[in-house]
Amino acid sequence: MSKKIIYRFFFFCAVFLSGIKLHAQSNLIGIFDDQSDIGKVKHAGSGSYDSNSQEYHLSGSGTNIWGNHDEFHFVWKRMKGDFILRTNAAFIGKGIEEHRKFGWMVRTSPDSNSKHISAVVHGAGLTSLQFRRTVGGATEEKKFELTSADVIQLERKGNTYTMSVARKGDLFVSQEISDVDLGDDVYVGLFICAHNPDVTEKAVFNNVRIVVPAGKDLVPYHQYLGSEIEILDLETQNSKIIYQSPKSLQAPNWMKDGKNLLYNSDGLLYTFNLKNNLPTVLNTGSAIHNNNDHVISFDGKWLAISSSDSTGNSIGWVLPATGGQPRRMNKIGPSYMHGWSPDGKYIVFCGSRDKEYDVYRIPSAGGPEVRLTTTPGLDDGPEYSPDGKYIYFNSVRSGLMQVWRMKADGSEQTQITNDDYNNWFPHISPDGKWIEFITFLKTEVAAGDHPFYKHVYLRMMPVGGGPIKVIAYLYGGQGTINTPSWAPDSKHLAFVSNNTLLFPVFPTATN
Repeated sequence: MSKKIIYRFFFFCAVFLSGIKLHAQSNLIGIFDDQSDIGKVKHAGSGSYDSNSQEYHLSGSGTNIWGNHDEFHFVWKRMKGDFILRTNAAFIGKGIEEHRKFGWMVRTSPDSNSKHISAVVHGAGLTSLQFRRTVGGATEEKKFELTSADVIQLERKGNTYTMSVARKGDLFVSQEISDVDLGDDVYVGLFICAHNPDVTEKAVFNNVRIVVPAGKDLVPYHQYLGSEIEILDLETQNSKIIYQSPKSLQAPNWMKDGKNLLYNSDGLLYTFNLKNNLPTVLNTGSAIHNNNDHVISFDGKWLAISSSDSTGNSIGWVLPATGGQPRRMNKIGPSYMHGWSPDGKYIVFCGSRDKEYDVYRIPSAGGPEVRLTTTPGLDDGPEYSPDGKYIYFNSVRSGLMQVWRMKADGSEQTQITNDDYNNWFPHISPDGKWIEFITFLKTEVAAGDHPFYKHVYLRMMPVGGGPIKVIAYLYGGQGTINTPSWAPDSKHLAFVSNNTLLFPVFPTATN
């Protein structure tokens, strides 16, 4: 039996033991239960899933999704409760009709005249929230000013449906509706419609996610959702899920060999082999209460970790990157280790002293710590640039959490981002050209907080200044990118997203 088959077996066992119910279906298409042509289409549609690229390809005919009935092809899943649906999508080919369309749909039944709420993008660019309030009733819509969206999200929270769209790289804009009752048990899925009964259109969907978010009764830092480690290709902005667990996995570092990741879970650190997609516990000796602030030295030989001592305070420790007994760095805590200097002589960390969280520097060989920031309010997430000239960090001193930079001696503290969002954990690419950071919405999260299980963006900007673009849209937060997550090639990123239910996306191994 191959390692992939063994992993798949234990994944399903873990999911079952965690109380997650997976429907046994013979017609599974990736994360979807089945597919159907809705209405009397002239040409049968089809949907397929490429498990290697994690892409869905849909083809479909149909006269329209409008009026009092619909004709289209639908790849669907039965669901109840709240959910977040998200995908990137594009038509294949020029097409015939300007109102050919694709998107997400939530539907009460497979009947052609069913009630529905749909996030729709048309061939000519029209982007709209479409809905039918009653069985056999007329279709209505709310149009967006934005056209030609290629990132589409549809979220249900109670009886409120929110459609959020963007052109790849931009922030979401949204419309919502809360007076259409589809019932709790619905059909959820991707659709394509040719807007011409004699034509079959095709589209490709990637970054397809069905997220079941945290319930309102979840107790933060005591109850956790499942985790998915993803690898993002920065050129295409497509990400692939490489590992899923019903446990909380956090903060994937990319190790210097480019062949392994390092993450924490349940107080332990794990290396993750990118070739066989299997984790292995890293020996951290007596440090068995590790959190998600751990960082690898530039030469790849050493690891700084943060682990609670006997008093329960997070303390910095250093050990070989291959594992071993750790050496204590801080006399007091809390202390959260974030960055090595390129020459390996110093480590920068966030420390709480006298009820103020600031950036500190400490010699990696041991010695007194030096306070580098003194402004009231939280300063966190310090990390050296690859040339050693600067330390990047995030600070709440200007109101919202923003990215800042200072010289390595703490002088010339300068604000780098200045927008209406909360920006955390700047990470500089190994080639020194880019800054990546995580963005929280101020409507969801206070400036000084970075909790689990929120709508977040991963964003990137040039080190020398310039436009900021979104590189990933996801449900995550704490643990998503607390640590440097760049691949050595500066072309890929690792991160963690979260989900109550995990829908297996891996191919079934045959050897």
